[in-house]
Amino acid sequence: MIPAPPAADVVLPCLDEAEALPGVLGRLPAGYRPIVVDNGSTDDTVAVAEALGALVVREPRRGYGAAVHAGLLAATAEFVCVIDADGSLPPEVLPELVAAVADGRAEMAVGRRVPVGRGAWPWHARLGNALIAVLLRRRGIPVRDIAPVRAARRTGLLDLGVTDRAFGYPLELLVRAGAAGWRLHEIEVEYRPRTGGRSKVSGSVRGTARAVRDMSAVLVGSR
Repeated sequence: MIPAPPAADVVLPCLDEAEALPGVLGRLPAGYRPIVVDNGSTDDTVAVAEALGALVVREPRRGYGAAVHAGLLAATAEFVCVIDADGSLPPEVLPELVAAVADGRAEMAVGRRVPVGRGAWPWHARLGNALIAVLLRRRGIPVRDIAPVRAARRTGLLDLGVTDRAFGYPLELLVRAGAAGWRLHEIEVEYRPRTGGRSKVSGSVRGTARAVRDMSAVLVGSR
């Protein structure tokens, strides 16, 4: 008999994701508790999340890193996953990521996006990500994406002491994990067009430029 995968908390940073949330939460594996971190939504994100049984945390400080950190503080499970709430990434991969950490293959398991469907990953966002990934590999961090979905032990994530509260958060996380000697396990994950609305990052050249700016500051500051 194959043992059941460990349960985990799932942090979902949200800014106006009322349309996508039902589909995302409905696809979470059994035993994976959703923590929806509302980052100042003006739509029905909070109401939808509460109606679907998610734990809702309000983080007034705008920024991806601020939302993720607030969710991490609210989590109580040994294992914590982070995934976008826009429907672009499959929640079904979370048990595979958690299993890689739980069985000792890695300290953190991350996803590498493989675009599926037209418009899933605009050229400017893919180019920015590729450049950052090259810089990471030059530092000895063996990834080809900036961990858009990931899993690790909660205590380990807190101990890394990531300070970025904007778009540089996932990059600083990888840099600090590499400096700490963490083993990373990367798997391919399907990346589809988001459900409703436009991405705050990859949906425009301006959003991508802002994210690259934040991440470049992280790389400069970590030299």
